[in-house]
Amino acid sequence: MKLRTFAVFSALQLATAYGADHHVRRNDHLNRRQDTGSSSSSQAITTTSSPPPPPAPTTSPTSVASPPPASPPPVATTTSTTSAPAPPPGTTSPGAPGATVTPPAGTGFIPVTTVQTTTSLATGTAIPPLESISSAMATRPALLPTNNYPAGATPPVSGAPPLPTSFVFTLGEWPAQDTVPLLVNSAEVQEWLKELDGHDIPDLEPTIDGTCGSNPDFAADAANRGWWTCGGHIRSTDIVACPDKNTWGVSFDDGPSPFTQYLLNYLDEKDLLATFFVVGSRVIERPTVLVEEYMKGHEISVHTWSHRALTKLTTAEIVAELGWTRKAIKRVLGVTPTTMRPLSVTLVNDRVRAISLAMGMVPIMWSRLPGGGVTFDTNDWKVAGGLVSGPQSFATFQEILTNSSQLDTGFIVLQHDLYESSVDLAVGYTLPYALDFTPNLVLKPIGECANKPTSDLYLESNTNTSFPFKGAEGVDTDGDGTVDVKSGDSGSTSGSSSGNGAMSSGASLVGAALAVVGAVFAGLV
Repeated sequence: MKLRTFAVFSALQLATAYGADHHVRRNDHLNRRQDTGSSSSSQAITTTSSPPPPPAPTTSPTSVASPPPASPPPVATTTSTTSAPAPPPGTTSPGAPGATVTPPAGTGFIPVTTVQTTTSLATGTAIPPLESISSAMATRPALLPTNNYPAGATPPVSGAPPLPTSFVFTLGEWPAQDTVPLLVNSAEVQEWLKELDGHDIPDLEPTIDGTCGSNPDFAADAANRGWWTCGGHIRSTDIVACPDKNTWGVSFDDGPSPFTQYLLNYLDEKDLLATFFVVGSRVIERPTVLVEEYMKGHEISVHTWSHRALTKLTTAEIVAELGWTRKAIKRVLGVTPTTMRPLSVTLVNDRVRAISLAMGMVPIMWSRLPGGGVTFDTNDWKVAGGLVSGPQSFATFQEILTNSSQLDTGFIVLQHDLYESSVDLAVGYTLPYALDFTPNLVLKPIGECANKPTSDLYLESNTNTSFPFKGAEGVDTDGDGTVDVKSGDSGSTSGSSSGNGAMSSGASLVGAALAVVGAVFAGLV
């Protein structure tokens, strides 16, 4: 007991001393969604809200296949059930065939009559009835990839380098999961900040929480700020739709998760491809799932490190969020994405946009109705929090497809693969519904639907001199002061990531300190 107490006290002293001059972790429950991972033979699950990596021995750094999956605080506390209660006599249960379901307030969608829901639209699957998809639904085991892609395997991307050696997590090399990287003065971030040199980064004050109501002055000036959230203001560099009418740019955010493989299996069965906007904290947690996505031909894009609202962060923090995620993807796949998606709550303004472009990443959002009104957000992420029901989310999707007829172009829809509920909605309902929709829809990943060759989507394979808007001079993805990738170099530029580096000493100290604290409370010390 004395040893444990001493370890905690010493670790906290070290972390506090080093981090006193840096930003405090933000409590942003809207952006920290539930990740209900299940145990498996190769991935341990912890129950802390933001677990540190495994503790290091006193002799040498610890290397493991991946850190323990993070388990953000549950967004709803209910008792799991496999079926919804029966409706009162003479009533129709929400989501039952022929029932009128009202989408969530504030979405702008009109009530719709649901289609068949007592069984999954994806017949032959284990997807539950629509009315059972909720924050109280039972949880299936995590599903791991069954394919094994060895180092040197050839990706399905023309000009991309072979897969690197399998990712091995090293203690102290990465920031804490699910937090804005605290050490914005680290050597890595300072190198990545140099990518902004020569670019006009607007001096826009960070927003309070990213919502229009909390930032009335900024909202009133949204057109000049290019703030997508308040009025749908975009710039010519943004990708918000597919050019061809009746084309759906399919994408999923926030993974890889314990349930992503269920989605990948369905997409493979239906010969469909999608764009996956991945969170850096999830990448180092489930690298094999990311490899599976990439090697199956799906597009990979950056979706921040900790899933925080970028408009409320400082410039250095934004650079850290994008830089660490880009580095993680490069380490696992050997390629550097040229696109990114900001957080759905606040999305993008001209400052975030300029920083992303300066770092060689083109912002991708999703579609809205003309005039900057209703957005094509399924609200599937709200189901896990109990804010909307499964039938409500599906009704929203049905109305999105109906509203898409108002567009002269195709469209992009916001969906997620982080939760079991959102994966079940996609596999059991939204994707099958879209495949049978009239008029016929063409489902494509966003890069393809935007008429961008897959090779354009990674710096190593890109030969397009106008997309992305950076790359000729090269990028230091490792943040070690050496350029390790240039446009179209197929990964041949010297200084390429080897997976054996380490984060700057200050970050390592704090990471190690947090790891000791986590180990003590997990009973490992």
